[in-house]
Amino acid sequence: MADSSFDIVSKVERQEVDNALNQAAKEISQRYDFKGVGASISWSGDKILMEANSEDRVNAVLDVFQSKLIKRGISLKALDAGEPQLSGKEYKIFATIQEGISQENAKKVAKIIRDEGPKGVKAQVQGDELRVSSKSRDDLQAIIALLKGKDFDFALQFVNYR
Repeated sequence: MADSSFDIVSKVERQEVDNALNQAAKEISQRYDFKGVGASISWSGDKILMEANSEDRVNAVLDVFQSKLIKRGISLKALDAGEPQLSGKEYKIFATIQEGISQENAKKVAKIIRDEGPKGVKAQVQGDELRVSSKSRDDLQAIIALLKGKDFDFALQFVNYR
């Protein structure tokens, strides 16, 4: 019988991020506490730009955006938001969406699988994802449970389970 396998990836649905951003922009335009503070959120190339006239308000914009991401099922570990920066009279926060597992993070996950997982499970790094294979599907289920129990500083999804 052939080996069973699955891939560990860190991907974010771009359309869902866009939907969350549009919902946040709509809420910011309608909320009373954002009236007259120049609060806005928009795409700036690949980054997300949040602006307001005070540090507290720009952090509130970030908070609204984070709540919309959570409602749309996107892990906040995928959002990399910078610190508020003063630019003229405006405070700005630039945020990026992290995708893909870096080589060092993939090696970390592979080491955990080797050290704590069942014997006979192989993990190989393939670009920005990790392929885990084993003869036993039960071992693969155990690996998924093991990794879900760990707290990584990046989002993980399990795909192509076969």
